[in-house]
Amino acid sequence: MGLVVQKFGGSSVANTERIRNVASIIADTYKAGNNVVVVLSAQGDTTDDLIAKAQEINPHASKREMDMLLSTGEQISVSLCAMALEGMGFPVVSLTGWQAGIRTNSAYGSARIKRVVSERILAELDRRSIVIVTGFQGINKYDDITTLGRGGSDTSAVALAAALHADLCQIYTDVDGVYTADPRIVPDARKLEEITYDEMLELASLGAQVLHNRSVELAKQYNVNLEVVSSFTRQPGTKVKEVVKTVEKLHVSGVAKDTKIARIALVGLLDQPGIAYKVFSLLAKKGINVDIILQSIGRDETKDISFTISKSDLETARTALEEAQESLGYDHMTISDSVAKVSIVGAGMANNPGVAATMFEALYNGSINIHMISTSEIKVSVLVDVADADRAVQVVHEKFFSEFGR
Repeated sequence: MGLVVQKFGGSSVANTERIRNVASIIADTYKAGNNVVVVLSAQGDTTDDLIAKAQEINPHASKREMDMLLSTGEQISVSLCAMALEGMGFPVVSLTGWQAGIRTNSAYGSARIKRVVSERILAELDRRSIVIVTGFQGINKYDDITTLGRGGSDTSAVALAAALHADLCQIYTDVDGVYTADPRIVPDARKLEEITYDEMLELASLGAQVLHNRSVELAKQYNVNLEVVSSFTRQPGTKVKEVVKTVEKLHVSGVAKDTKIARIALVGLLDQPGIAYKVFSLLAKKGINVDIILQSIGRDETKDISFTISKSDLETARTALEEAQESLGYDHMTISDSVAKVSIVGAGMANNPGVAATMFEALYNGSINIHMISTSEIKVSVLVDVADADRAVQVVHEKFFSEFGR
């Protein structure tokens, strides 16, 4: 008998029929002799609907009260699913994040899990109950409900799998695994049988929406046996692991895009030591993460610095930089939110020269202009016009996966 943690996303529990389908999957896992812990997201668009309701009442509601409101969506899901399993004759109990022992810090809206106090779950498992836990939430030191940010149910599931030393953590979604690109953009994208933690983390961070990046970080840290599967087809999915058997054969494992970014350029900065530190420490103090950075060669005692940030941070960054214009000494600032980041990821890239050049060739052949470039051992990212993003993914994917017979 093993311990299996299963997570089901919002689309998987969107209505009565789908809840019954999820209950059937859980029941089959239980009947196979496993202990089962389940993590559920809110149904369908429930979280968006709750946010809209809050906007009607108070557009400037505190993050604490927003967490109190948004946590209710998952409570609906777990109780309904528990009722479905009860109706099928299975022993089951639904728990909120705080009842399940998920302790977080106090960053309302984007809390981090500090530890999992697992006694209640273990006691329920000893009684051979199926345990269904609300995803996306926990409780802080003030006994306030906190939420983990969008996609946080993945993180809840992996954290529970790590704390309970689960034999398997399955993330059920509306796709049947991790693909070499978004199948909605690239119809001939291929499903991967397996992918490394590092590759999956890069893809998740670069715009692929299959797994939340924090969940992959946790899985890598605690060596959680992770699998992405579909709640609709019940076919074998994609395993995420430390080492994969095909790593030496693959140059590139996937192509991703991110359109939720903006580019800021500070023009005419004084060409002197410490200016980059001043710019980016200012943004860091505002909690703004900076991605691609490009600095020009100094000329006439000035230089330009361009960088990308999340669109959600744009107004905060704009205000901070405008207020600091005199101290930073730049001439003017330009901003574009009509850009996208297109990236290739692959553990095999490090030992295969020419991968970046191949990507650039594909973009050149597609008449797609590159604005900025960022590289690491296992990824290459380029900034392009947002209007070119889908076509960029298509031509790059074709270059690596069709032309080379991959």
